[in-house]
Amino acid sequence: MRNVLLIASVALAAATGLAGCGSSAQPSTGAAAPSTPCKAEDFKVTGDFGKAPKVEIPACKPTDELIIKDLTPGTGAEVKAGTTATVNYQLTTFSDKKVLDSSFERGQPFDVENVGQAPVIDGWNEGIVGLKEKGRRLLVVPPAKGYGQGGQGIKPNETLVFVIDGVKVTPAA
Repeated sequence: MRNVLLIASVALAAATGLAGCGSSAQPSTGAAAPSTPCKAEDFKVTGDFGKAPKVEIPACKPTDELIIKDLTPGTGAEVKAGTTATVNYQLTTFSDKKVLDSSFERGQPFDVENVGQAPVIDGWNEGIVGLKEKGRRLLVVPPAKGYGQGGQGIKPNETLVFVIDGVKVTPAA
């Protein structure tokens, strides 16, 4: 009976990666998943206002927090709750680093009416407030403020990386 328990314990340890010497934090094969949470400065964005950006997704762990970073501060009117923001945007998915949508490529800006209560993801309703005309902003949207369980061509629990240009701000009517 003792040998059966010993064999079962060794088999369990091997199956869960606990067998062997050294730290169990380091897997014996394969690359470790990044453990450092992403920060705004980890994302590299190049390109000029009004043109499709190039986004480099870093090797860090997506955070559960909405990341907002002005890449170009902007000089015009500021997006506030209730205003209409006309923007260009590009969406890159964090997990596979693919551009999924781009109004830059379509050549047609997008209107976000009644910012704060607009029929867009929460990450946008929160993240474009404060953006100014002629400004470029990075938004890294966690799943809870994006599409969550997926939809609209987005994988479940995907982190979304947007670069958004403020084209025009129209005050609330």
